[in-house]
Amino acid sequence: MKKFFLSLLLLPLLHSPLPAAEINIYADNKVEVHQNDQKIVAVGNAVANKQDNTIYADEMTAFYTKNAQGKTEFKTLHAKGNVRAVSPTSKAYGNTMDYDLKKEEITLVGTPAKIVTEKGETITAKEKIIYYPEKQMAVATGDVMADDKENKVYSDRMVSYFAKDDKGNLEMERVEIYDNVKIVTPQATATSLRGIYFPKKSLVHLYDKVVINQDGNILKGDFAETNLKTGISRMLSHNGKGRVSGVFKEKEKEKEKEKPQPTEPVQPQQGSSDNAK
Repeated sequence: MKKFFLSLLLLPLLHSPLPAAEINIYADNKVEVHQNDQKIVAVGNAVANKQDNTIYADEMTAFYTKNAQGKTEFKTLHAKGNVRAVSPTSKAYGNTMDYDLKKEEITLVGTPAKIVTEKGETITAKEKIIYYPEKQMAVATGDVMADDKENKVYSDRMVSYFAKDDKGNLEMERVEIYDNVKIVTPQATATSLRGIYFPKKSLVHLYDKVVINQDGNILKGDFAETNLKTGISRMLSHNGKGRVSGVFKEKEKEKEKEKPQPTEPVQPQQGSSDNAK
């Protein structure tokens, strides 16, 4: 199938050069330029490429405008259908994506929308994820989950901050979690109203109405620190205020009950009195 190609930097139909980075758009079916509406439509396995970042979708619409000097400027890109955005350090998935190039803001909507770092850490959201590449920050809303492959963090809203490690790979540095917070680890489950997750340190700070359940042992308080590596949770009074309570379940050793041995029926001896005359 023929692949249609359009370089937005060299597009002669616009009669003026686009600024800075070149954006290339490809599609299997068609690439159309609508000068009156100031938009470009790509249909059929559409691909948009800007430097090291590539966006894939069933269909894309790119909007542009002209500034006071009459130069063409690329404003936004809307992608829909099997959206996938790939950069050297992360991948993002959704049903639709809106990319505001001036604000450097990417909004992903999906069932769910998802961001995956180079290390395999994921953030999913049933409502949307707004990603800010320059700030290396993402805001996720609607049944949000952060997963580092061992532990899961749930909440209604998360604000995640990313940073590059020594090898240049993107990783989650800090995650602020709000409303209906739940932490699930192999060792325990914890709930609270809000918290902060530090993936690199494997630490979670939980605030307000904290409840930790570990093997049936219940801790309650206003502030807790959980080490996800060791599985140790500490319930502390926050700023010297509030009380800490705990309910500890004693493990009882179940005694094995000896099953009574079945009694074998007594067999009559040969030559017994039954045969005697």
